[in-house]
Formats: sequence, structure tokens, C-alpha cells
Amino acid sequence: MEIVEVGPRDGLQNEDALVPTPAKIAYVEALVAAGARRIEATSFVHPKRVPQMADAEAVMAGVPRGGGVSYIGLVVNERGLDRALASGVDEVNVVVVATETFSRRNQGMSVAEAVASFGAISARARAAGLRVTATIGASFGCPFEGEVAPSAVGALVRSCTDAGADEIALADTIGVGVPADVARLVEAARDVTALPLRFHFHNTRNTGYANALAAVSLGAAALDASAGGIGGCPFAPAATGNIATEDLAYALRRSGVASGLSLSGVVGAAAFIEGELGAPVPALLGRAGDFPGALSPERG
Repeated sequence: MEIVEVGPRDGLQNEDALVPTPAKIAYVEALVAAGARRIEATSFVHPKRVPQMADAEAVMAGVPRGGGVSYIGLVVNERGLDRALASGVDEVNVVVVATETFSRRNQGMSVAEAVASFGAISARARAAGLRVTATIGASFGCPFEGEVAPSAVGALVRSCTDAGADEIALADTIGVGVPADVARLVEAARDVTALPLRFHFHNTRNTGYANALAAVSLGAAALDASAGGIGGCPFAPAATGNIATEDLAYALRRSGVASGLSLSGVVGAAAFIEGELGAPVPALLGRAGDFPGALSPERG
């Protein structure tokens, strides 16, 4: 199972402590050494909106290249795409939020405007040879409007597929989903697209790992996670961290699903960023240890 490491972007963006650029690069280096091969390294947004990401170009200039590592940059408009292209990202991730209220608060545009913006970004990115992911934000529920109908998510999946997405990511931005919701959204997505499905879970209500395993059983192509379980959305009230890469890789391995990650390597990366943030990270594997300890395979 492919795990997309989002700690350097979605993980750090919601943290109050501003992490210096060299530490962000060292965090990425540790994740690469642990086996991460798709890494969401930064976002190209206005620094006033997300101060933690103000050094996007400097981070991209310093990350290690080669070795099959693909770096993803989050972009929200064509100005951000210009910066991403100039910085040498390998992929772009574009968020289209499923509800009007959250779309306007998160991106300052309606859902229809966000879909149109995605189409423009996708066309230019693909022309430049980049892979494009459409992330449907708040697919599982909205902090302002509540329940989101799977049919509404399906309609956006269809629109983004038609607009040139290479991959669809369904995001539980505020961590309200349960495995039954995963099944409903997979069905809604599969009714309108054959594109690979990626999932982005937060563990706000302690259901993130159950949702991830449900997604695997339903054919997910990739799962997002952040080393240490850090993260959240600055524009969503009470949104807590992503599911932790090391805890997810452990659960996958114990379920007979390989991730290709070194558990000790990811735990080390999480410990490093914990020191930079000056606060304990939510992940549990680093506290409890692997099982059955020294007898366990190194890689999940």
C-alpha cells in the first residue's frame, strides 16, 4: 500500500511553532531515508494565510532529489501553480471543497469557481508533465454545514475527472467519518470514475485508522498520513492531526499489507519534528514500541 507522507505540509501547517527551513528539509530527508517515496513537501499559498508555508521555494530548493522520490506541492490557484512549477515539484495537489461555506472560508471561492480553477490548473500542470491530484475536501462532513451527501461528492469527482485529474483523493478534513462512510463514498466515486482513489483521514474522533483499513479493503490506491500524527486544517474548527504514518504502517503490516516504510525510520523522523515543535506528537508507536520487538521485520 502506497502511503503519501503529508507531514511536511498538512502536518506542519496547523502547528503554532514556526519550524525553520533547515529543520523542514531535515524532516524530509529523514522521511526519504525511512522509505517515503511520495511526499507532500509544502504548499504554495499566500504566507499571510498559512505562515508556516512561507518558505515553500526554499524548502523545495533543499530537499534531496532522485531515488524515485516524487514531491507534491499543494496549490490553490494559478499564482500558486506558477511558484510550484518554478520550484520543481513533481506533482500538484489541488483541493476542491465539497460545501459552499467551507469552500468560501478555505479558498475564498464558490465550489463552481473552485472546479473551474482546478480545470485551469490541471491543464497547465499536465502540459508541464506533472501528475495532478484532485482532493475533495470535507468529503465526509463539513464543520459549517454538517452532513455531506455522497452524491454531491460523486458529482465533484466526476467534474474533476473530466477536468483532467490523474488521481482523486477523498478527504475527511475534520475527522468525522466511519468505515460505513468510506464504503458509501467509494461507491459514489466508482460510479463516476475509474481513476485511482487516495484517502486522507484525520483522527479527530479516533476513527482514522479504522477508516484507513476499510479503504484498503475497498481498493484504495494510496493513503495519506503524517509522521508523528501532526497536523490539521487552520480553517476548520477543532480539526486535529492526520493519522500517523508509523501507526498506520504498523496496522497495515499486522494486517499483511506492506508499505515499504521503515517503522524505526519513521519513528525517528517523528521524534525529530517533535523536538522542533517542542510538544509531544500524537503518534503512539514511538511510545509503545513495535511488536514483537526485535523479532519484527524492519519494514512495514
